[in-house]
Amino acid sequence: MKKMAVVALALCMFLGVHGFGEEGNMPYTVDTPIAQVVNDPVFADYGRLLFPVDEGYWSGDTLGELRLTWYNNIDPDETVEIVNTLRQRAAAGETVFYDIYTDAEKAEDPDKEDTGLFFFKGTPGEKFAICNAGGGFAYVGAMQDSFPHALELSKRGYNAFALIYRPGAQTACEDLARAIRFIFEHAEELEVDTEGYSLWGGSAGGRMAAWLGSYGTAAFEEGEYPRPAAVIMQYTGHSDYTENDPATFACVGESDGIANWRTMQRRIEALDALGIPTEFHHYPGLPHGFGLGAGTVAEGWLDQAVAFWEENAG
Repeated sequence: MKKMAVVALALCMFLGVHGFGEEGNMPYTVDTPIAQVVNDPVFADYGRLLFPVDEGYWSGDTLGELRLTWYNNIDPDETVEIVNTLRQRAAAGETVFYDIYTDAEKAEDPDKEDTGLFFFKGTPGEKFAICNAGGGFAYVGAMQDSFPHALELSKRGYNAFALIYRPGAQTACEDLARAIRFIFEHAEELEVDTEGYSLWGGSAGGRMAAWLGSYGTAAFEEGEYPRPAAVIMQYTGHSDYTENDPATFACVGESDGIANWRTMQRRIEALDALGIPTEFHHYPGLPHGFGLGAGTVAEGWLDQAVAFWEENAG
């Protein structure tokens, strides 16, 4: 299927209607080949990180056909809005992607080439959130599990980042710790308020957010930076916690065959027993990986999560 996408892109280039060059302002649609987005010059060399680097975890030739392993309820219109938003901002001269490692660090560890922060800028001086996609620590499902969240948070004025990390629980958490450090060290340039920030994540990304909330950046090879005011986590079987955990919001579908909702409930109850602010939602009939949940019984959960974050941001 990837070969078909490459052929489609080549045909579009031949016809001169591919959206590059003089036609660079043409918006993407559900029929746009994914290869066209990845190779759009406006994204320089980071366009390849918009979709999973390991092609074995996704399928589809066009934006509307995109499918991600372990995910459900992918909204094609949302996918199109995400890439159009990033493209428009990049074309206007905004920085929408930041490396979190130096060239020397990437040379020493080439896997760090596949990391970075996509920035969905909100109101200058507003709080920030880092959104972490799942993918079983095998790949990063950002187009369903962190880009949509970051875009919606930016619409509400928050400065939202979506982390592209190295697969593997330890390396993923190290990348999240580095991302936190990067944002704190570049807060003035990024125009973000570092007080009361939040960490968001679904599935494996939820574990990452929870681990950093529990143990902080110093536990993952970075200096000591403030912990988040709130952790917002979706559909993960994570059960580890500490008495120092931040306020935690969680949601999951009752028909999730990967993350049992009872496991999430028990962790939330344990945090609540320690006096840690919590909020928990479980949705009947909903499977794993529903993202924003548009058109499902979970629709609107992000507004509840934002209210929870604001209430606990201090």
